[in-house]
Amino acid sequence: MTNLAPSASIQMVDLRKQYLRIKNEIDTAIEKVLLSTAFIQGKEVQDFSQDLKQYTGAGYVIPCANGTDALQIAMMALGLQPGDEVILPVHTYVATAEVLALLHLKPVFADVDSQHFTLDVKQIENKITAKTKAIVPVHLYGQCADMEAILVIAKKHNLYVIEDVAQALGAVYTFSNGDKKQAGTMGDIGTTSFFPSKNLGCYGDGGAMFTNDATLAEKLKMIANHGQKIKYHHESIGVNSRLDTLQAAILQVKLKYLPEYEKARQAVAAYYDASLASISQIKIPVRSKTSTHVFHQYTLRIANGKRNALKKFLEERGIPTMIYYPVPLHFQKAYQQEQFGKGSFPVTEQLSEEVISLPIHTEMTENELHYITQAIKEFFSNGK
Repeated sequence: MTNLAPSASIQMVDLRKQYLRIKNEIDTAIEKVLLSTAFIQGKEVQDFSQDLKQYTGAGYVIPCANGTDALQIAMMALGLQPGDEVILPVHTYVATAEVLALLHLKPVFADVDSQHFTLDVKQIENKITAKTKAIVPVHLYGQCADMEAILVIAKKHNLYVIEDVAQALGAVYTFSNGDKKQAGTMGDIGTTSFFPSKNLGCYGDGGAMFTNDATLAEKLKMIANHGQKIKYHHESIGVNSRLDTLQAAILQVKLKYLPEYEKARQAVAAYYDASLASISQIKIPVRSKTSTHVFHQYTLRIANGKRNALKKFLEERGIPTMIYYPVPLHFQKAYQQEQFGKGSFPVTEQLSEEVISLPIHTEMTENELHYITQAIKEFFSNGK
């Protein structure tokens, strides 16, 4: 049997402990906003935008209300029209396809790379038609898609690239010439989410867009603010999508700790690697040769159909797990297309049956990690 469980319950992401460690700074930042009563478009919003710009190296950072809005606004700013086609990975969260449907664009699904779970670049050109206007690489689980190859294809076919960096903010991509760029700053527009469980998460909803193009930046900013540059003068169709001042103040504090948080997550991943690599029925995360990994998730592949049994076994021992994602997009009722049945995207379909993500966060203790890994070893040693 495994050693006794830790005295406190294990969390997938322990936001309470993370808050308590920086409580004084967070509380001070919140109180400052409360006293100012500048709850919308307060000074902290602009200050955070500037800090995030400096951190990422992006030319412009435009905050918004959430990551889904960021994707929608990006596609609106690029002038995509109903019927235009957009290529995206089928192994991703629904938001990527959702905004396409809302804008009456056509999602064109592609499978993912079996090693890194990001868009399989070998499939992209076969998906391109006269109606294709953009590619949306999703930097999944914490590392970048093969951006150099994607950018080459996009340039060849005159396509836009919208990076979905919600799970990989802070990851660094290295090009073949040695140039290094942060996730979200390589395509035409990068989008991210500050959902509380993200590596940089606020205490509610929030998001942002990145671009190096001044004209695009102006469009993004205008669309996010009801299509206006000047109050009551609406130049285009827009939306109401603002990062509120309280969330910006919280994010400004947490951004200072993001490099520290990244190292903490990487240390957890290294512990898992060392403990689990020898188990033949487990495939630990494969690191990309071109991208650092910031480990939004630590995702295993479990062979021989044992994933669900392992999940149940761990839950019985107080160890939470998550499956990202159990139902591929082409099997979702809202996004089913007649031509895509079982076997259409074999890698994604296999991943949906094999992947399982373990707890990983900035406050994990060695006792918790030992308990989790010993439980996994027990499961496989018992031949379950």
